[in-house]
Amino acid sequence: MEYVTRIVIIGGGPGGYEAALVAAQLGAEVTVVDCDGLGGASVLTDCVPSKTLIATAEVMTTFDSSYEELGIIVADDTPPMEQAARVVGVDLGKVNRRVKRLALAQSHDITASVTRAGARVLRGRGRLEGMQALDGSRKVVVRAADGTEETLVADAVLIATGGHPRELPDARPDGERILNWTQVYDLNELPEELIVVGSGVTGAEFAGAYQALGSKVTLVSSRDRVLPGEDPDAAAVLEDVFRRRGMNVMARSRAQSAKRVGDLVEVTLADGRVITGSHCLMAVGAVPNTAGMGLEDAGVRLRESGHIWTDKVSRTTAPGVYAAGDVTGVFALASVAAMQGRIAMYHFLGDAVAPLNLKTVSSNVFTDPEIATVGYTQADVDAGKIDARAVKLPLLRNPRAKMQGIRDGFVKIFCRPGTGIVVGGVVVAPRASELIHPISIAVDNNLTVEQIANAFTVYPSLSGSIAEVARQLHTRKAGAEA
Repeated sequence: MEYVTRIVIIGGGPGGYEAALVAAQLGAEVTVVDCDGLGGASVLTDCVPSKTLIATAEVMTTFDSSYEELGIIVADDTPPMEQAARVVGVDLGKVNRRVKRLALAQSHDITASVTRAGARVLRGRGRLEGMQALDGSRKVVVRAADGTEETLVADAVLIATGGHPRELPDARPDGERILNWTQVYDLNELPEELIVVGSGVTGAEFAGAYQALGSKVTLVSSRDRVLPGEDPDAAAVLEDVFRRRGMNVMARSRAQSAKRVGDLVEVTLADGRVITGSHCLMAVGAVPNTAGMGLEDAGVRLRESGHIWTDKVSRTTAPGVYAAGDVTGVFALASVAAMQGRIAMYHFLGDAVAPLNLKTVSSNVFTDPEIATVGYTQADVDAGKIDARAVKLPLLRNPRAKMQGIRDGFVKIFCRPGTGIVVGGVVVAPRASELIHPISIAVDNNLTVEQIANAFTVYPSLSGSIAEVARQLHTRKAGAEA
């Protein structure tokens, strides 16, 4: 009888379900243990829901900011004295019902794909039981919602349990007025005055979205600018756009507490100032879901932050145990989680595998405008981690941008000074998530600015700015060599 490798995956997010598909295709016996529904936070409470909400906000922003300049006339019965008022509105309850419906449908589609591939999906919470057995196997105990337990024996285990919103001790969400990002989709009415605490990616995305939907937004940032982890030129553009659209951006303002006062929320800052709003969204990071899983007893090393230590092929310090996704603290991106999960299965099952290379990862901040990045960053160049030239070209000079009324944004490319090899890039533009791809291909394949410059682009197009930046970098390189 032929032996079949047994794989148990704890967590059904992108890291887990992508690993399940790979393992099943390679002939393993796969069980996915999940307690919330396949897709994980990415599909159910994070990426899919937030980007669906943002899609509605994007339509609102585009209409509000461009219709007059583009010559579009909106005929309605608004009294003359109120003509300057907003001409479009939003039914947030309807928007959120659509958000939840799409998220659930996506989760069902993923479940169907995984089961169709031959994997078993088991509802419950999994934990490792003890050290590795003499035959190399591991035990996973699955506890169902009704308290019953089932023990699974696995040749390899993948931990892909993700994370949950971090909470401040004096600002606990109540799901009504003080919210974390998983709770905003239960709102039926648009917050009149929304205080967003945290100016990282999640905070910036929701602040921009609710501002576009019609809320009066105050963004509280403990740092000196929004998006402190992003390209400084890109962050400056976005902060300028936020302020121009009426957002109150409070830099160097650390929130200390948030409390309900009747139908209002009071947020107290570390310097004693108090901000009042109708709602407060806490976006102060995430905590990995590693507690109560028996990880350390099983030999899995955790970092001080609670994240699981992994190498570039997703191995933990425990033989036969791998980890993928937000629980590893590498990059909180669905694409990275999926790649980590696939790499883990390729490695354990003996298939060809390339180690995770974070310098080829492209990411996007879904604000308006979007901010997309790949490869080495301005911070890397400034810190001397790499010697690179950079050219930044504002979209104001792009003919397609002028036609569409786009004023904000730019394309920036980094290349090596001697060879002209593209090592990084930044795009700030509407749909920057789509425009970054040619730069990602260049970074991944060590293409030169000359190769990018010589490829045809459509005229007029926003992507033409990518070729123009490459031409300028190539000219400067050639001038330096002459």
